[in-house]
Amino acid sequence: MEKKDLEDELKILQSKLSEIKGQLKSGQGDTLMPLIQRLEDNAMSLNSELYRKVTPLERVQLARHPNRPTTLDYIKHLITDFVQLHGDRRFKEDAAIIAGVGFFEGIPVTVIGHQKGRDTKDNILRHFGMPHPEGYRKALRLMQQAEKFKRPIICFIDTPGAYPGLGAEERGQGEAIAVSLYEMSALKTPILSIITGEGGSGGALALGVGDKVFMMANTIYSVISPEGCASILWKDSSRAMEAAEALKIDPNNLLRMGIIDDIIEEPEGGAHQDHAQAAAYIREKLRESLEELTQFTTDYLIDLRYSKFRKMGVFKEN
Repeated sequence: MEKKDLEDELKILQSKLSEIKGQLKSGQGDTLMPLIQRLEDNAMSLNSELYRKVTPLERVQLARHPNRPTTLDYIKHLITDFVQLHGDRRFKEDAAIIAGVGFFEGIPVTVIGHQKGRDTKDNILRHFGMPHPEGYRKALRLMQQAEKFKRPIICFIDTPGAYPGLGAEERGQGEAIAVSLYEMSALKTPILSIITGEGGSGGALALGVGDKVFMMANTIYSVISPEGCASILWKDSSRAMEAAEALKIDPNNLLRMGIIDDIIEEPEGGAHQDHAQAAAYIREKLRESLEELTQFTTDYLIDLRYSKFRKMGVFKEN
């Protein structure tokens, strides 16, 4: 059965289930519960089949799903007493980057992440999750503040890339990203980076120099989108599937190549199905990583981070 057909059948089943539950009256539970249970089992089975074998291009679509949890969603579930801070102290506020301070299980932390919108108006405000230079400079300002007060840094990465507009280039987009990469490499505090959706190009890398870099199970991390790669290599964006396979942008390949440190599980069907459960999986990984990293001395932490990134891309020639 085609994936589209499975999705349609699943929607019909879920609709029937909601209708039956809505019609339940007192005393009807005993007669209708077997039918409800059977429908729920069928829906669960279809959902498992739908997401069991995901192609590289389908993973790209899951990473871009409009209902995936955003940085603000994860903050709501993971961070208490969060205070958002604004502006880069040079130009203006960039709504595509969320940055602030709060507590993770009682530990003071700095949280920074890309933020996409939920509707057209919100996406326009947030540039569809594509930061301008001031967004990265705001992020770096908060990172340096975290270093000063010895707060661990948690980064949530979900962007197609940095904003490609003329104004962003005029204000030093490339320089802002380069400085972020340079400064993060030597920050004297633990850094945890999590790809929660689309990790695209330098816009994602600017928040990705972490002591631990994790990917959610249905996310991507790449220097270019499959469509962009296909357009450049073959002048044909319809070959995006082929490009996605060649780029090896999925978590399993990136873990095998040593680009990331681990894969964080997602709820059945993807993080967009259950935001709270997706956050629970992240919570477990954050707790474990902070317990490990906070035991290291500052110098040792920086040495480990440097060594981690220097090893990437090493190869041997016969």
